[in-house]
Amino acid sequence: MGCMSTRSVDYREVIDRLPEGAILVLQEMSWNEYEQLLEDLRDKRGVRVTYDQGRVEIMSPLRKHEKYKEFIGDLVRAMADELDVNIESSGSATWKTEKDQKGTESDISFHIANAERVIGKDELDLTVDPPPDLAVEIDVTNESLTKFPIYSTLGVREIWRYIEKRKSIVIYALREGSYAEIAASLSFPMLTPEVLARFIELSRTAGQKKALTAFRRWLRTEHQRHKQR
Repeated sequence: MGCMSTRSVDYREVIDRLPEGAILVLQEMSWNEYEQLLEDLRDKRGVRVTYDQGRVEIMSPLRKHEKYKEFIGDLVRAMADELDVNIESSGSATWKTEKDQKGTESDISFHIANAERVIGKDELDLTVDPPPDLAVEIDVTNESLTKFPIYSTLGVREIWRYIEKRKSIVIYALREGSYAEIAASLSFPMLTPEVLARFIELSRTAGQKKALTAFRRWLRTEHQRHKQR
C-alpha cells in the first residue's frame, strides 16, 4: 500500500503499473482533482476508486475478485427473472455526492425497489435520483468496510459482502445511519447468507453454469413452497 501527495506524482502513470490486488492511497485530493481522476480513468476498466473527504483509495482487483462479482450479479438477475421483479444494474458505476465530499464504486450495484425510477437513464445524479438498493462488495485481499460510512451517507439500504477467506457472505441493512447484519436479504427475503455462500462455492467447484442452473432449480422449488403456504 502506497501513500503520497497528489501534487508530487503523476498518479495515472502509477495506477497503470498498479499490480492486481494492490491499493494505492492518495491524500489531500480536492473534489475537482477526484472528478478529473475519474475522467482520466474512464478507459481503464476494473479499477475501483473511493473518495472520502480528500482521501482516495484506488484498487486494482484480482481476476477471481471479478469472477465472484459476475457470478453474484448472475444470481441477482436469475432471482429477478424467476420472480418477475424489475431490476436495473449499474455495474461498477461511481456513486458520489459533492455536498458530502464522498464517492465510491461498488463491485456491482442494483436498483430493485427503485428500478422503475431509473429505467432509461444513462447517468444518475444522487441529488435527484435514488441510490442503488443493493451494493455488492467482494473482499479477496482488501477489506471493504472502509466504504460503509460512504454507503450510509449515500443511503444504500443493503450491502452483500463476500469474504473469500471465510467462503462466507454477510448481508447488511442500513439502520439509523449505520449497517447492521441481517439474517436475510431485504430485496429478496428468500436469500440468506448461507444460501448465497453455498451457490458461490458451487460456482467455484462445479463451474458457473452448473451453479446457476442449480440455483434456478432451488429457487423454483422454494418459490413453489412459499406459494403453497
